[in-house]
Parts: sequence; C-alpha cells; structure tokens
Amino acid sequence: MADNPELEKNEQEIQEEPGSNGAETASPDAGCITMSKEEFEQVRQRIEKLQSEYDNIVALAQRIQADFDNYRKRNASVRADSLLEGTRNLIKELLPVLDNFDRAMDNCTALDEAWLSGIQMVRRQLYEILSKEGLEEIPADGKFNPELHDAVLQEEAEGMESGTISEVIQKGYKVKDCIIRHTMVKVAK
Repeated sequence: MADNPELEKNEQEIQEEPGSNGAETASPDAGCITMSKEEFEQVRQRIEKLQSEYDNIVALAQRIQADFDNYRKRNASVRADSLLEGTRNLIKELLPVLDNFDRAMDNCTALDEAWLSGIQMVRRQLYEILSKEGLEEIPADGKFNPELHDAVLQEEAEGMESGTISEVIQKGYKVKDCIIRHTMVKVAK
C-alpha cells in the first residue's frame, strides 16, 4: 500500500493536522486512518486471501500430522508382524532338534538313567524357552481335524470309530495361534 500516493497523502494529513504547527493535540480521529471504499475493499480482500491461505496451511499441517500418525501406526504394526514372523521361523528351524530329543528319549532303553535324565532336562529346557516365545503343541487326541492334522496313514483299528486318530507320527506345533507344523497322524478307517 506504500506505493499508493493517495494513501500516503492521507497518512500525512493524519500526522500533520492543519493549524497545529507540529504541536500534538487531542482529536477524536487521532490514530485512525481514513480510506476510500476502494482501498477498504482492497484491504478486506487481502485479509480474506491471507485468512484463506492460513486455513489451507492449517489444513495441510493437519493432514500431514494425520498421515504421519498413520505411518507410525502402520510401521509399528509391520514391525510387530516382522518380529512375530522371525520368531516363528526360528522356532520352525528348532523343531527338528526337539524331535530328535524325543526320538533319543524313546529309543534309549539300554542307556544309563543319568544320561536319560540329562536328555530329558535339556529337552524340557528347550521346550520351555520356545514356549515362552509362544510355542504350543497341537493336541492330537480324538477326532481328526484337517485344519490341525495331516493324515499320512489310515489303518483298520478295532474298537475305534472311523476318523479317530490312532497314532501320532510327528507332533505338530503352533505359535500364537498360527500353525507352523501340522501334526502328522495315523487315522482309523
């Protein structure tokens, strides 16, 4: 507005009132600027434009904040999923070791009791560590469930109802309700 000669003229008139000779006098219009309708309209439009820009910047900042919050939540979720997947993969790799301990205990009839006790303790310790990470053995009692069990053999079994699990060939496990290995079973016909 400083480029507007008429506005500058009005400002000078306000600052130097005629007949004052530079002396300060109290006037009802002291400190007020008089503007024409055109000038007022220009100032009003400029204020509206600035307010609109401000509103747009605030809305943009709010969207950016919401996007960042969503990113942070999504990242936390991806991190938790990745950690759980890593845990599952590690446990899956250790299951053959657990199976070998079971086989060693099942086939050590002629071995020293102290040695057998040591094998049992190591197996129990490994299982407890894996259990703390969410490992659970899938039960294989009763009826065959295709969601939990893999039927690898069928046999005629007297006194057993058809579809009943007659023998567990390999134990199955899950980690936090996600099956990492189905139980291999023999099913009665």
